[in-house]
Amino acid sequence: MNIHEYQAKGLLARYGAPVLKGGVAYTAQEAEQVAKEIGGPVWVVKAQIHAGGRGKGGGVKVVKSVEDVKETAAKMLGMTLITHQTGPEGKEVKRVYIEDGCQIDKELYISFLVDRATSRVAIMASSEGGMDIEEVAEATPEKIITVAIDPVSGLSGFHARKVAYGYGLTGKAASNCVKVVQSLYKAFVDLDCAMLEINPLVVTKAEDIVVLDAKMSFDSNALFRHKDVLELRDPDEEDPMELEAAKHELNYIKLDGNIGCMVNGAGLAMATMDIIKLSGGAPANFLDVGGGATKERVTEAFKIILSDPNVEGILVNIFGGIMRCDVIAEGVVAAAREVSLTVPLVVRLAGTNVELGKKIMSESGLPIIAADDLGDAAVKVVKAVKEAA
Repeated sequence: MNIHEYQAKGLLARYGAPVLKGGVAYTAQEAEQVAKEIGGPVWVVKAQIHAGGRGKGGGVKVVKSVEDVKETAAKMLGMTLITHQTGPEGKEVKRVYIEDGCQIDKELYISFLVDRATSRVAIMASSEGGMDIEEVAEATPEKIITVAIDPVSGLSGFHARKVAYGYGLTGKAASNCVKVVQSLYKAFVDLDCAMLEINPLVVTKAEDIVVLDAKMSFDSNALFRHKDVLELRDPDEEDPMELEAAKHELNYIKLDGNIGCMVNGAGLAMATMDIIKLSGGAPANFLDVGGGATKERVTEAFKIILSDPNVEGILVNIFGGIMRCDVIAEGVVAAAREVSLTVPLVVRLAGTNVELGKKIMSESGLPIIAADDLGDAAVKVVKAVKEAA
């Protein structure tokens, strides 16, 4: 789960991370009021969307009067902001963050993430922060510092100092940097973050370190421990189909292909997507209905798959252990009838009550293509989609 910049800064401030005064606004009038409360004389108006590259896209503006804050906010609110992370369709700006200005001496970069290769939290830092960090990583990777943190011993002073000295900081700036790295690490671990990125982390003329931007994402499996974080979720920034799936306890992720998948079990779902790709097709989604799905949940899963206009065929792949094949079959038949199925449907069933499941589908009168195994199912659905095109 992702959150907005102003929300991330609110969380980080609890851990002692230095952030500037600011406030969120949903209208130009609210932006004007926030600017007056901050006091100026310089303000920064920032569009709040879940995407990077806002500055290059025109979503970050420095202004020098309350009137300009109001005018700039009015222009941003409602605009479609296009960045390299939003894609060409962009995202609508529904809120802006008004923040105090600061005297920047140097822009740095720092991020915390889980490195699955080492099973450790990794700190990635660079003395070349700002809008072009992607170019730095590509053109001059030697400027990226990586520090791995053992989860048992945690962050030590020397880890934070390695980052500070890697930035080339000394004296007061280095000391302040160490404190900031420690507070950011604690926030990352305590809040079960998947990623925390500060770009830029700035050194001011007074050698203070300030979190000037912040992006945070969280491990969705740990959100039950963080009700306050869960409340920060912005449905407008998430895929509506994924939100609908969550209401029915379905694990759904939209992809770019044209073959919809409905599978029980995450591992089997991954294997199904892989074999579709191997057979010359492209999966349109990841969808795990779970081990104890009901007929109603299966029906909803089917509707969600078909709500994607890119879907040109569907592959249902079920291994009935806890999940009975007849329940799946009843759900598939009910959903196909309810939505007036117009795309090819291939079903592979195996396990508990498989014969009953096959009988339900064969007697349904629907044009369901039966498959003997996963390989056969993938070949059949790819072929059917191509023939239907």
